[in-house]
Amino acid sequence: MRIDYAELSLVGAREDNQDRVGAGVSEDAAMLVAVDGMGGHADGERAAETTLKVLMESFWHTPLPLFDPIGFLHLTLGRAHEEVVKIGATLPLEHRPRATCAVCIAQGDSAYWAHIGDSRVYHLRGAEIAARTRDHSHVEFLLREGVITAEQVLSHPMRNFVESCVGGDSILPEMTITGRRKLVPGDVLLVCTDGFWGNLTDADIAQGLPNGSGTLRENLGQLAERAVLIGGGGSDNTTVAALRWLGAK
Repeated sequence: MRIDYAELSLVGAREDNQDRVGAGVSEDAAMLVAVDGMGGHADGERAAETTLKVLMESFWHTPLPLFDPIGFLHLTLGRAHEEVVKIGATLPLEHRPRATCAVCIAQGDSAYWAHIGDSRVYHLRGAEIAARTRDHSHVEFLLREGVITAEQVLSHPMRNFVESCVGGDSILPEMTITGRRKLVPGDVLLVCTDGFWGNLTDADIAQGLPNGSGTLRENLGQLAERAVLIGGGGSDNTTVAALRWLGAK
């Protein structure tokens, strides 16, 4: 498998960075992870760190390529949830650490992904979005039902309210896991937190990662800096990782 990949995380206008990002890349498989520690809860940074650690350790301790990518995503996200729940086991429910998460796996000519909350996965082809995850949030529901427009999402008073997360309640959270998505050379897979996508349109993201114009890292950096600039004094931690699939060996 031939890929190009990059990751970055900017603090934005916040005092600290509660996001975490990681990329695990081998000859046979690659995994991208973006995690957003929920700042309204204690130890959001620790929740994000724990989630990333569980996912990455599981990836590297499982034979690659993964025999069952979908099963891996379900079991590993469940394990991450259990570990974050343990962190806050002695705290009142409203103060327990929480995080949102997006994870994407590429192997052979295929991609698989999952998310919890409003961290997102994008599948880009050419200068268009072939697919993206749908947030576990109230505003995503309103958007899907046609009650509000995509432009109204950005200023909606409940835009930061998520309905599913890693940690908090011990019950397994709602997670959305895709089936196999076939890749073609030049496709880009991207995972990000809401600090990245929240200040960019889908067109900004799709057109900001062109083939042959700058490196993937340069393109990601420009998009992330643009998101922070648009967010101004209210900009959130801005985190993203992406890979460009160049073809199987």
